[in-house]
Amino acid sequence: MFTGLVQALGTVREVADGHGERRLRVSESGITPTLQLGESVSVCGACLTVVAHDADTFDFEVGPETLAKTTLGKLVIGDRVNLERALRVGDALGGHFVTGHVDCVGAVLEEVVTGEWLTVWFGFPPEFADLLVAKGSVAVDGVSLTVVDAQSDRLSVMLIPHTRAHTTLGTKKRGDAVNLEFDLLAKHVQKLFKRINITI
Repeated sequence: MFTGLVQALGTVREVADGHGERRLRVSESGITPTLQLGESVSVCGACLTVVAHDADTFDFEVGPETLAKTTLGKLVIGDRVNLERALRVGDALGGHFVTGHVDCVGAVLEEVVTGEWLTVWFGFPPEFADLLVAKGSVAVDGVSLTVVDAQSDRLSVMLIPHTRAHTTLGTKKRGDAVNLEFDLLAKHVQKLFKRINITI
């Protein structure tokens, strides 16, 4: 479980593709020394397990399902990635409950600059529309954000300067792909309503 508050920006150092899977090596000097083998880390919103590490880098194995549902299969050496360690008992919950289970890949549709603020529209498959409400929460590449507007196949968020400077969202451009995770509570409510045949 995560909060969607990015703790560090890592850099992809090595990529090794196998038979339907991929191994990523990431460097980041701040959190690397304290990582443990088997620890969960959110990498651009996808929950991955640390399978090896040294003083400077740590490795993840990415399976076929994750490659199919996320942007991790497109990462290349030099790409930056958002990193967040798993939530621990007693940690502050400043974002929202994020599982690290990406629902789909979306894309940047439009960016509107207002001073130092940036409104970004993301497109997504319309079957997820019922999981979004204005002023609700969404995780974009692992970043907890407030939905400004929610439509049938697009949503908008506003990025403050801090978010633009300290996450990968500050470098995204029109057409770029992003990992989207919709609100966990909305998913459970949707399933319950379907089970008792209530249309929402």
